[in-house]
Amino acid sequence: MATTALVPISKTVVLRDASLRPTQETYDPLQEAYDYFNGRLFQDSLPNCLVTLKRHGRSYGYFVGDRYGRADGRVSDEIAMNPMYFHTRSLTETLSTLVHEMVHLWQHHHGKPGRPPYHNRQWAEQMKEIGLYPSDTGAAGGKETGDRMSHYILPSGPFAAACAGLERRGFEIVWGEIAPAKPEGSGGEPTPGKTETKSGKRPKYTCPDCGANAWARHEAKLGCFEHESAVLMLLS
Repeated sequence: MATTALVPISKTVVLRDASLRPTQETYDPLQEAYDYFNGRLFQDSLPNCLVTLKRHGRSYGYFVGDRYGRADGRVSDEIAMNPMYFHTRSLTETLSTLVHEMVHLWQHHHGKPGRPPYHNRQWAEQMKEIGLYPSDTGAAGGKETGDRMSHYILPSGPFAAACAGLERRGFEIVWGEIAPAKPEGSGGEPTPGKTETKSGKRPKYTCPDCGANAWARHEAKLGCFEHESAVLMLLS
């Protein structure tokens, strides 16, 4: 029989149910969404990858090719999703981040990515083809290519139609971070607004692959030459 306990979290009372399976309930839907959009938007041309949850500050998600390896020598790409924003953005917006990173994965296997962290014209055109319009501001009129890129959803595009079909099936992402902690970093698809620190000191950037550190001005465009797929993440 399941047991329950009242656990205070962030000045709220949450009912904790021992019968819950948060890991399964989180990652199964992400795999379901990945498979669904792979079929609807990419003609099942993408290999499976490891979808992870990582809090990385002012970024909704990012992609790294060949990030994980298995004992038998096989490798997997990574798409990281930031759970800080699962409860503050709509389901459609969250899924658009997943698909944004799937375009990076598509280009990694079938195209020619720009030098990290540059989002080139091929990436931008593929985004448009699936119904996500590239924009460095996340809104109409922004630059379509660059180092830090977001997008906005085309209402009549393929992504919007596919996402509506998935939601009609009752799809949900039920788990997300309750209260965002202090931002830890950024990379991949940025959230709107400039990155600033209160101290005014030079921020620290870190390679997510090897942990190499660098200190530079705010909004510096940095990459790791040893790990060409890595964009240095800003640690605030």
